[in-house]
Amino acid sequence: MRKIVKEILETESRIDAVLQQARQKASEMRQAAEKEVSEQIGEARQEARQIIQSAAEDAQKEAEQIGQEMLRQADQQGKALLEGENGAIDVLVARICTIILATEGEMDGA
Repeated sequence: MRKIVKEILETESRIDAVLQQARQKASEMRQAAEKEVSEQIGEARQEARQIIQSAAEDAQKEAEQIGQEMLRQADQQGKALLEGENGAIDVLVARICTIILATEGEMDGA
């Protein structure tokens, strides 16, 4: 009977040792996995920052180009408007001069 009890206690002791080793190994594996996941998350965040920064820079460049194009178009439209008005003003001045000359001619003849 003592022998059986002794074997049971020795078996329990070996089982406890094996369980302790298994727990230690599982803990090490979990820590390694958590470290790897943490590193991958860090890398993903860094890539996301770079992508966002690049997209923001591209958007800013595009906005600047659009703004410059709009200014160029507005400048062209302003010039075209002024040129059109200058032509109309020239015609109006010519008419006024004709009227003045005609009126002076009538006054001189009267």
